[in-house]
Amino acid sequence: MSEVTTTTQSNGPQVQSEGLLASIRQRIVTGVEYAGDLALFASSTMYWLFTKGCRADTLVQASYNIGVLSLSVVMLTGCFIGMVLAVQTHPSLYLVGLESRLGAVINMSLVRELGPVLAATMLAGRIGSSIAAELGTMRVTEQIDALASMGTSPIYYLVVPRFLACFILIPGLTVMADLMGVLGGAVYSIHYLGVESHSYWLYSSTFVGRFDLIAGMIKSMFFGMIIALISCHQGFNCDPGAEGVGKAATASFVLSFVFILFADLMLGILLDGFYGMFWPKPNII
Repeated sequence: MSEVTTTTQSNGPQVQSEGLLASIRQRIVTGVEYAGDLALFASSTMYWLFTKGCRADTLVQASYNIGVLSLSVVMLTGCFIGMVLAVQTHPSLYLVGLESRLGAVINMSLVRELGPVLAATMLAGRIGSSIAAELGTMRVTEQIDALASMGTSPIYYLVVPRFLACFILIPGLTVMADLMGVLGGAVYSIHYLGVESHSYWLYSSTFVGRFDLIAGMIKSMFFGMIIALISCHQGFNCDPGAEGVGKAATASFVLSFVFILFADLMLGILLDGFYGMFWPKPNII
């Protein structure tokens, strides 16, 4: 009896290790399968977009839901981003006597990085979850299957207009968030933190150039594609029932956020390298 107990105890860590490795392998296989399925879904969307274009009525409706209804949320988000940057950055610059450079730090961070990322995150929560829930409900109620049975491609009718609307309008929404962030940061810095107005705008114009705005726009276009593809893919592959719709909406936001951060890292590295080759650094003094 003691020998059996000893053997079981000695094999315990080995069994746990094998179970952990099996779980890791399963997660890797699931991730690879998801990436492949998402790539096929994206290629099908591109095929229908470039071969048949997009219907005007569906594009207008999707543009209204994605662009117009998100405008107030994006403007409010951008304004608070600028103010928060002013509050968090001013003490550090004040300690070294560089509070006059506050405008350069706020606006460069806002236009190139925080504006596109946080606006995309907000839109992933509002737009992405809505798209996933809407298409998931259509999957559960077999409306997508009904479209396919009538000879209409569900991807062409449902995905292409939402993808195109996200690709076109999210960069514009990002610009609006940047504008409100610049105004919010300027108002708080000048009127509440006592930064001299001339120095604030002078250093802002010196350090923030057209390439910074272009870089933010390029990032936001990729973010828009990510939000549209992941949200539509989650809706099309929704599990049955109300619980499946809720999980699809939640997974849409989480995966969009992760992919946005990864794309931001990759695009930041590429754009910074391109900037270093063709644009000289501004004179700090």
